[in-house]
Amino acid sequence: MADLPNYYYRIRENGAAVFRVDTENRQRRIEMDQIAVVNLNRNEIKPQGEAKLTEGDLAEIRSWMAARKALLAMRDIDDIHRAVDYLNTTTQWVQSKATDDQLEEVTDALLLAMHDLRSVLVRKKADRVMKG
Repeated sequence: MADLPNYYYRIRENGAAVFRVDTENRQRRIEMDQIAVVNLNRNEIKPQGEAKLTEGDLAEIRSWMAARKALLAMRDIDDIHRAVDYLNTTTQWVQSKATDDQLEEVTDALLLAMHDLRSVLVRKKADRVMKG
């Protein structure tokens, strides 16, 4: 059997369920025993059931938590870059393709969302300038 990782992380809303992977049993089956629940927002690791977490378990789980947080942060900024692209393609659509009926359908929602975004961006920029 191919080398499997020692741990499996079932992704959840704010973290993961952590399983210890075992292939060293008599039936040569893959067995996964849940050993912990991780909450990334609260930076918590809670043992599950009767599981006793070793320092090795905790180190591995903490390492996964750091990598997962970095991945999620990277995805967040990528989503924002995509939003900028969408704004640009929306501008092009409005200028070159949109019908009056289509514009009537989306104009108010777009104006309100852009006004809200601009207000927050301006306030945050002013805060950074005042700190610097």
